[in-house]
Amino acid sequence: MKRRPVDTGDPDRLYTVTGGRSRADDQFDLVTLVVTECEPTAGMQSEHVRILELCRHPTALVEVAAELDLPITVVRILLGDLLDMGKVTARHPRAARAIAELPETVLLKEVLHGLRNL
Repeated sequence: MKRRPVDTGDPDRLYTVTGGRSRADDQFDLVTLVVTECEPTAGMQSEHVRILELCRHPTALVEVAAELDLPITVVRILLGDLLDMGKVTARHPRAARAIAELPETVLLKEVLHGLRNL
């Protein structure tokens, strides 16, 4: 299977979808979970409507981009629009626990050894 470059798409379409914008907020990373807060309204851009439909349950930004077949940057711009309108909320993954809260290395090695013996 031949691999495509990441940011493929008709430049004219992408320009239209984003209203000519090319920079997105960095508030969304690839694993930010997006959740719809309301139903689409009449006259909304079709990509916005599709995002609202996809995100009825928490959905990662990268999943939205894959479903829409759009570059990550374009999806970040569209999500920023929806966030500004109050149509979605963004939930960032929880930060990793402090090192002191993680299991000891010895315990992890014992678990790994036990799994290998199964």
